[in-house]
Amino acid sequence: MLINFFNNLKQAHIPVSIRELLDLFAALENNLAFGSIDEFYLLARTCLVKDEKYYDKFDLAFGVYFKDLQLVNDLLKAMIPEDWIRKEMEKIFSEEEMAKINAMDNLEELMEAFKKRLEEQKERHQGGKKWIGTGGTSPFGNGGYNPMGIRVGGEGGNKKAAKVWDKRSYKNLDDSVELGTRNIKVALRRLRQFARTGAADELDLNNTISSTARSGGLLDIKMVPERHNAVKVLLFLDVGGSMDPHVQVCEELFSAARSEFKHLEYFYFHNFIYDAVWKDNYRRNSEVLQLHDIMHKYSSDYKVVFVGDASMSPYEIGAPGGCIEYYNEEPGQVWMERMKATFDKLVWLNPLPLDHWPYTQSIQMTRQLVDDKMYPLTLQGLEEGMAFLSK
Repeated sequence: MLINFFNNLKQAHIPVSIRELLDLFAALENNLAFGSIDEFYLLARTCLVKDEKYYDKFDLAFGVYFKDLQLVNDLLKAMIPEDWIRKEMEKIFSEEEMAKINAMDNLEELMEAFKKRLEEQKERHQGGKKWIGTGGTSPFGNGGYNPMGIRVGGEGGNKKAAKVWDKRSYKNLDDSVELGTRNIKVALRRLRQFARTGAADELDLNNTISSTARSGGLLDIKMVPERHNAVKVLLFLDVGGSMDPHVQVCEELFSAARSEFKHLEYFYFHNFIYDAVWKDNYRRNSEVLQLHDIMHKYSSDYKVVFVGDASMSPYEIGAPGGCIEYYNEEPGQVWMERMKATFDKLVWLNPLPLDHWPYTQSIQMTRQLVDDKMYPLTLQGLEEGMAFLSK
């Protein structure tokens, strides 16, 4: 049965391997999931899914494959002896409750009754003990109580359902969606170049063992500097105007970047870069930083990341005086060419959906200026951008 499930995951374009399937078999043999389809779901996802971005695809494939409750019942029967279940239930429920349970003694019969009542019931029901509804004691519904119930929709109430008929909540982890801070951190970790610098304050276990052995068993402790991410990043953020709808995702990106990179410098600009940027939006008219000075201050191994929708008049990129706030003597494209000549790696992250890009001329101009290293601000786009910077 699980071989077919494994094949379904492959067909859903989830990168699973035989090694992970064998791990799932081993976990089941050791009873790590025992008597619960939800426990089996969590165990299977842990063993088979290597990346959080595939959670939604896994949920869909799992739901499609196990929608046939005969398969679920077969799985439960294979894992739990029926007499063991009854003995355990006798310890918990009264004689009257056990009589009700005995009348519907397995999940298959419970589901058949559930389907029958779905066909008979014609309207919403609140309370009671027979119809599918809320707040009652029927085995089918939401927010009520029944020791062998099936929850239908909602968040549930007493957490006693034997089977949850509701969608999972991992869709936000798909490749194509906008990001949350946690997901951004996961993607940014692709851009890592670890190094050990500074004081030796971390135990070097392997070297300590080797040195102690060479010393005839006399303990010889060895220390090394802490290992940290040595990547250096310059982050340029577009603010104002058409970027206002994207404030939240930019804030999340900024928060994640500050926690992931020890060497991070950030600057703000509006629409496109010219001769000056700033670090404080409240003082951007009085405390600006010359871009020429930034290019001379930071070494060429800094990774440069621009974040903006690149949506503006083409003149703001290609003509002198195109800046809408002051007269710029040199076009923005000249400054971008200088940035590319100064730093080894540069990317542009765009919060607009990828399918919108062809309809905006300024986006096409910006893509050309950054040598087509523009990526959508999605999980997949961010990973691709970080992968390019890490090469």
